[in-house]
Amino acid sequence: MSHDTPRNAAASHDADPSGQQRDYRLNERHARDGEEAPVPTRVHYHKSQRELELGYADGQSFRLSTEFLRVMSPSAEVRGHGVGQETLQVGMRYVGLTNITQSGRYALKLHFDDGHDSGLYTWEYLWELANRRDAMWAYYLRQLEEAGASREPLGIPLNQL
Repeated sequence: MSHDTPRNAAASHDADPSGQQRDYRLNERHARDGEEAPVPTRVHYHKSQRELELGYADGQSFRLSTEFLRVMSPSAEVRGHGVGQETLQVGMRYVGLTNITQSGRYALKLHFDDGHDSGLYTWEYLWELANRRDAMWAYYLRQLEEAGASREPLGIPLNQL
């Protein structure tokens, strides 16, 4: 794990070529189709900001909030086992990480302080999240609004007392 580097605000598209909204949680293709997703050369968790920083050999650096990582978890309990079986994650605004472990040479396992730790964040999926973060976040916020749900936890988080 390393120390701070500048933020990189990566943006992406909000719709597929047909103009339809996409469920980005089901899309694990990396941002540059046909190319292999790069493996980060550094991973650092900024605890006070609740952000995971991924640095790459080409100098790119991305910061992803733990809330974003949690609501976009690749786990079956979040994504379901097929289209339409996703579970909208609500009340995750203050979620943080308790641990990060590497799974083989292809993924990270993130251990969240709400107890969620299923799902492997492959290098490809992390690259996708980093490069499509803005569009994916906007899609998530629309889902929350449509469901009448909130990012705010129902109770007072213990770490906020």
